[in-house]
Amino acid sequence: MKLHSSRIAATAATVAVLAGFATACNRGSDSTSAGSGGGKAAIGIDLPRADSDFWNSYAQYVKQDASSQGLNTLPVSNSQNDVTKLAANVQVFQNTGAKAVVMAPQDTGAIASTLDQLAAKKIPVISVDTRPDKGDVYMVVRADNKAYGTKACEFLGKQLGGKGKVAELQGALSSINGRDRSEAFAACMKEKFPDIQVIELATDWKGDVASAKLQSTLAANADLGGIYLQAGGAFLQPTLALLQQKGLLKPAGRPGHIAIVSNDGIPQEFDAIRKGDIDATVSQPADLYAKYALSYAQAATEGKTFQPGPTDHQSTIISLPNGLEDQLPAPLVTKDNVDDKSLWGNNVGK
Repeated sequence: MKLHSSRIAATAATVAVLAGFATACNRGSDSTSAGSGGGKAAIGIDLPRADSDFWNSYAQYVKQDASSQGLNTLPVSNSQNDVTKLAANVQVFQNTGAKAVVMAPQDTGAIASTLDQLAAKKIPVISVDTRPDKGDVYMVVRADNKAYGTKACEFLGKQLGGKGKVAELQGALSSINGRDRSEAFAACMKEKFPDIQVIELATDWKGDVASAKLQSTLAANADLGGIYLQAGGAFLQPTLALLQQKGLLKPAGRPGHIAIVSNDGIPQEFDAIRKGDIDATVSQPADLYAKYALSYAQAATEGKTFQPGPTDHQSTIISLPNGLEDQLPAPLVTKDNVDDKSLWGNNVGK
């Protein structure tokens, strides 16, 4: 059974703006439930971190959609990029009656034991943006991260005319997303642009690490022609600040411009594209992540099942060894379409 739009439609105009989520691991009296959902089964929601513009936007959409879908959500937790905190938060969900759990584990290997624990209690899990390496999942709501790396490669390769040097600010390679983007970028460059040298910089999704490594790379490679930011929410600001400091932030089209392609689709990236500071980003659908993760969570509490194949929301459900994955569309954004009103980055907070 595919997910029907009538079951999951969210009307933004009726959304009630609710109190902010607690950012601490322990969910005490300052934590706020995202929705009341009288009569519906309880859903536990853990936010993965609060240090990224992308994930903060996702948190805002979760609040909106929990309300508009009329869900019964437990007080929302934030595991702060710490799998131990995530495990503790999940235990609280179990103790307070969760019938489904929405999470976005940043370490996709270490979460396996927590997933096994939930499976033993017959509590289905919806994993957002990240695909756990092991452990049962009801549904992964995610975009095709290999496509992110391929799109970035193809764009940069053309910008550089197939020659030169590119620095790649990689995400954590303990994450399936970091691995997928890095492997796809490398494979594409090797196949299509063999004369471009890729300088891989592992960052663990940390902006300060990215800035320090990029600074060293620039010092050793004055002819650097391009940069791939695997996460604009973490890397955009420190990258632009460093280039500005070094006198290297030249507008697109001007001599000396360093071509930059990013991933996320946050408003700050769109502004940077408009200014010519960066050239492109792949829009990771924070709005659709929230909408469909919560929809699948509610469906899970109702015992509904899904099958691989196309959906009615322009995505494809694929089969995994440990569950299913709904691969949502993630378009490339350039100066040609940056003002498209259908992009979530042009609507968040409005």
